[in-house]
Amino acid sequence: MDMRSLCKSYVKALTETLSQGDAREESCYPALKDFLAAYAAAAGKKGVQVTVLPKPTEAGNPDFRVWDGRQHIVGYIEAKPATSDNLEVVEESEQIQRYRGTFPNLILTNFLEFRLYRYGNLIAKARLGRPFVATRLRTQPPLEQVEELAELLELFFSFSLPKAYSAETLAVELAKRTRFLHDQVVLRELAQEQERGGGHLLGFYQAFQKHLIAGLTPEEFADLYAQTITYGLFAARVRAGEEFNRREAFYAIPSTIGILRDLFRFISLEDLPKQLEWIVDDIAEVLAVADAKGILHQFFHEGKGADPIVHFYETFLAVYDPEERERRGVYYTPEPVVSYIVRSLHQILKEKFGKADGLASPGVTLLDPAAGTMTFVAEAAKVAVEEFVKNYGEGGRGDFIREHILENFYAFELMMAPYAVGHLKMALILEELGYQLGPEERFKFYLTNTLEMEELAESQLPGLASLAEESHKAGEVKREVPILVILGNPPYSGHSANKGPWIRSLIEEYKQVDGKPLGEKNPKWLQDDYVKFLRFAEWKVAQAGQGMVGMITNHSYLDNPTFRGMRWHLMQTFDEIYILDLHGNSLKKERCPDGSPDQNVFDIQQGVAIAFFLKYGDEKGS
Repeated sequence: MDMRSLCKSYVKALTETLSQGDAREESCYPALKDFLAAYAAAAGKKGVQVTVLPKPTEAGNPDFRVWDGRQHIVGYIEAKPATSDNLEVVEESEQIQRYRGTFPNLILTNFLEFRLYRYGNLIAKARLGRPFVATRLRTQPPLEQVEELAELLELFFSFSLPKAYSAETLAVELAKRTRFLHDQVVLRELAQEQERGGGHLLGFYQAFQKHLIAGLTPEEFADLYAQTITYGLFAARVRAGEEFNRREAFYAIPSTIGILRDLFRFISLEDLPKQLEWIVDDIAEVLAVADAKGILHQFFHEGKGADPIVHFYETFLAVYDPEERERRGVYYTPEPVVSYIVRSLHQILKEKFGKADGLASPGVTLLDPAAGTMTFVAEAAKVAVEEFVKNYGEGGRGDFIREHILENFYAFELMMAPYAVGHLKMALILEELGYQLGPEERFKFYLTNTLEMEELAESQLPGLASLAEESHKAGEVKREVPILVILGNPPYSGHSANKGPWIRSLIEEYKQVDGKPLGEKNPKWLQDDYVKFLRFAEWKVAQAGQGMVGMITNHSYLDNPTFRGMRWHLMQTFDEIYILDLHGNSLKKERCPDGSPDQNVFDIQQGVAIAFFLKYGDEKGS
């Protein structure tokens, strides 16, 4: 390869462009694109493609994307005007720092100087000529550092993503790209669609805002959408074969999970805005080379008791948005707490409700109304299958899962990303339990606002058709299906956004004792989400005439005077109440009996308690 000749031709073409006087940065794109293609061909890198993101979009993506000809992304190139003399200053800008933190193989150039970054670190640099000679003197600059540039380009074109990802490193790489997708792509595209008065993202946003999450802001929607794309791709990757890209993702998502299919019909099959296409392709590329399914299955087979999905999601969130957990009021329940609640309910069913097989007993229905990533339901499924196999052997395991777990266990979730994660998790759990979901099967895990009763009307608008179907199925469970066991860890949020008329009317009953208003001057703490979820559970059990609730929540309702109406109401509804106060309230400076600090089971200031509420109906136990 005659690198010097290639460079000479490139610099000549570049100088001719710059000497025109009115040349802009993008005027130089063709010369650089042709040079990169010529280098790749001369170096024997067949099929290399260089694509350019049009500048007028003002998108947050780098200007050039390079493919290797085998549908794998090599890296990205960000170009600055040839008048940018000092790239050392440019590389410290917020934009380039963002690119360096997101894209593992990146070149920064002003068309004559090149700087290569690998995972954010500068690893090579070369100056082909003096920019001011071309821009100010309008003369072809003498060639410099040709060999150094050849070495830099060889490093750039030889890059490939690692295949040996651990759960932690994969989560980190996905989180970096998802943050970029949220900040630089979804928010920008949504704003442009709002200006135009229509578009796919805007349709989804308006549907979610009106019918799922009241008051949803563009920022919050971008968060929801970006996470859902990543975890939808992740779920699809686990189900897909050897070849994987964003187009294959659509076919790997079960048709029964309509809302995800709707989203990925757009992401996978339609012509995306270029900036969205680039970053989605990049996320898919990371997943394509990773053994995503193997990473998750390893946790189960190691037998350490770790929940791979929660572990993965928490690692992801720590990089993507460390403040999100606190903002959402979502805290992932420690496994011993989950196990204690599930196994206690299992035992109570046997001892007090006459259900000999506990959670495995025929007709036992179960619901987690704030399921998150399905931690509680997954544990309940495992306990039920263990009980069945212990009592009846392995032979009927598959039929039991299909006819009992898939028919009688339910879950609700409001946020789309945990919804995608939860479906993935249950598919994996069922596989570990010996059951492969068929193409027309799904777990009855519905995207819905548990605290709203109004169903979404049928519609063919983007995002609304599948939302309406989920809303209808969830509504049937809320109103018509008798639930015997309600469990979980509902969100704690003193500033609840759940202010619909149905749940507000139920909470009003907590402001009374024996039908008489308490006259509480400051009842705002009754608006906390955990109170509303307990009220939903109480209503659901009362509706069925019998049942039990096992939840871990904020413990303020146990002794705070504001909750005296709530305590009275619970005592009227349930026959027996068992409370395990775990304390851990740093706001009260609670201490252990030996004087040591009283640590919370969650990383929060508010103390928590586990409660079991039992209503026997006509089957009163001992």
